Amino acid sequence: MIVIDASNLIVGRMATVIAKKSLLGEEINVVNCENAVMTGKKKEVFERMKVRNERGDALKGPYFQKMPDRFIRRIIRGMLPYKQEKGKLAYKRVMCYIGVPDQFNDKKLETIKSADVSNSQALSYVTVGKICNFLKK
Repeated sequence: MIVIDASNLIVGRMATVIAKKSLLGEEINVVNCENAVMTGKKKEVFERMKVRNERGDALKGPYFQKMPDRFIRRIIRGMLPYKQEKGKLAYKRVMCYIGVPDQFNDKKLETIKSADVSNSQALSYVTVGKICNFLKK
């Protein structure tokens, strides 16, 4: 079982690594989902998310998650072949959490160095927590 700390990790890069590992059969838990980041100017990211959120019908969908843990888990699902059996099983092996639950306090938290925002050339970014708060309004 791998416990990944999502603080200051770029969501898309983190999700690709998690999707690959889960397809290989590893159980992955992602903690501190609200501290993961999406690169881009705050105004542009919010506008893109607002357009995506208003798409569709209120009764029929598509529905977009507004909780940071579910938001990230949905992004990971998009990188899995979730309609196939192997994708369904891989998706079940991925769990995301807000903060650090008690069951992971004694575990060593890992990070993904290639997904760290400090390695990126993007100067502006927004946390997933702020995006989700914006979408709830």
